[in-house]
Amino acid sequence: MTLTQLRQLVAIVDAGLNITLAAGRVHATQSGLSKQLKQLETELGTLLFVRRGRSLEALTADGVEIVERARRLLAEAENIRTHAANQRGDASGVLSIVSTHTQARFILPPAVAALRRTFPNVQLRLEPAGDVEVMQRLRDCTADLGLISSVGAAPAVGLAVPLFRWSRKILVPLDHPLAASGGAPSLAELARYPLVSYESSRRARSSLRQAFASEALRPEIAVTARDADLIKTYVRAGLGIGVLAQMALLPDDHTEFRILPAPAALPDCTTWAIIPAERVARQYTVELIQLLAPWLDRHDLRRAIDGVATPHWGTPPAWPIERAP
Repeated sequence: MTLTQLRQLVAIVDAGLNITLAAGRVHATQSGLSKQLKQLETELGTLLFVRRGRSLEALTADGVEIVERARRLLAEAENIRTHAANQRGDASGVLSIVSTHTQARFILPPAVAALRRTFPNVQLRLEPAGDVEVMQRLRDCTADLGLISSVGAAPAVGLAVPLFRWSRKILVPLDHPLAASGGAPSLAELARYPLVSYESSRRARSSLRQAFASEALRPEIAVTARDADLIKTYVRAGLGIGVLAQMALLPDDHTEFRILPAPAALPDCTTWAIIPAERVARQYTVELIQLLAPWLDRHDLRRAIDGVATPHWGTPPAWPIERAP
């Protein structure tokens, strides 16, 4: 049994049991991957997959447990490589980031540009995704860093570093009845109109739905999207009122739309940078977090990431924050 075989096994599972797709991801041929899988099953003396003809249908009970252990073993092998790279001062590598669209579009670009100036030999692999997908990637340790926002406590996965707090804004066409007031509409006023917001608003326990429920109101969610630019597009098309993150607003938006404060009942959100549990972070990962949250003490951040100190972050500043040059 080799690390390569275990890596290929996990790749098959992550590809939805599609060997052709998995082979491409691990730079192997389909026949070569199938051969390695059979050799691994023979060595272990157990079947890892339920098969129908040549197709893989599901993991067996043994397969589920072995894949889980393989993930842990592969993660620790990667930690050994990372530790050695940090010790020898290696400034090259690949930084895999999974992030919500808003963070990827409006928060990461200046920090990534600054990181590339310091670490020109680091390749960035950025994958915008929905909240649920970001959390799953972090649980599976298939990304080095995640960016996600939440209301209240830190996400319960890995080490969560608070970057900043932000509020929501209400976006309406210039001729909309709410545009004349200029102040924050009430939830009751918003409930009279269809809303366009992030896809998380569909979830029953989303902070937006819970805010309306606290006042016995039910919002009409007309359209949801992952991308703030799409929210603006559908507001522009007259499909509803936009509810989106304040950092997603651009200068031109102020001339095209009326931008209103959100009702006080809609709580502020916190954006978090998350390192997967038990993951040894490369120095350039730590540097990116520092660029995103320059208010953090560099020494305290490194000690918290290394697991030698319990972090006490305090209350993060409100957006926008000063960024490191």
